Amino acid sequence: MLQRRAFAKINLALFITDRLPNGYHLLETIFAPIDWSDTLSFESSDRLEMTCDDDRLPSDDTNLCLKAAKSLKEAFGINAGVKIFLEKRIPYGAGLGGGSSDAAAVLNALNSFWHIDAPMKDLLALAVKLGADVPYFLHLRALAYATGIGDQLTDLETAFPFFIVVAFPNEYVSTAWAYQNLKLIFPRVAPDIKTLTMKLCETKDLDIFSKLGNDFESVVLEKHASVRHLKQIFRDLRADAVRMSGSGSAVFGVFEHEHRARAALDELSAEFPASLTPPNFTIPAD
Repeated sequence: MLQRRAFAKINLALFITDRLPNGYHLLETIFAPIDWSDTLSFESSDRLEMTCDDDRLPSDDTNLCLKAAKSLKEAFGINAGVKIFLEKRIPYGAGLGGGSSDAAAVLNALNSFWHIDAPMKDLLALAVKLGADVPYFLHLRALAYATGIGDQLTDLETAFPFFIVVAFPNEYVSTAWAYQNLKLIFPRVAPDIKTLTMKLCETKDLDIFSKLGNDFESVVLEKHASVRHLKQIFRDLRADAVRMSGSGSAVFGVFEHEHRARAALDELSAEFPASLTPPNFTIPAD
């Protein structure tokens, strides 16, 4: 049996800059990994099959894990199968990229499990077809600046120097719905979030964080009282900064001091799924 952990992410900043004729949107974002993970186990089988400890998730061909396995199998002419078991801990519908991270873990794991040993460029070609966030999880471990539809990545080669507490308000937000309800005029120019993020990490000046916004927040907060409520809880818990991740619904607080971060985690965990990520966290190597 082979096991892999699949870590979640937050968006420190997210700006939508244009809408393409095919309906896709161009964006600029900063991905940051967090210490919240699913676990995937792989066993030999004569066919592709999957089970999950959360029966609310589909385990058929619509699941990104099986899509990733099938794409790798077809691309390299693999005759073997695999049985995948997903222990789901990252909330879905939360803007944390759990499904994309799971798919990336499948590509990486089966590249080894099936003895393909394909180079990263070949895996990336498969990853981008699975989803815009998948390439990030496939090969980057700390902060990354993403453009295009989120698939054009620049490794910032640094990590976020503050404690991060993330909580899920037990309500899901549809990414498609969030995009459809954006009230923006395209094209538009985003702030220089790459430079701002690097300056934030170098100086640890949290005043800079206020310039790293999220275009989806106004849309989601207007509709979802649970997200508004969770943001207020973070403020009451004296987070130094608070933001929604991705298209929601997860919210994260940034903390300078460990004791405040841990106190916030304890308080939030009584009501919500939550996690704490220490400063300078990077996704561990396999």
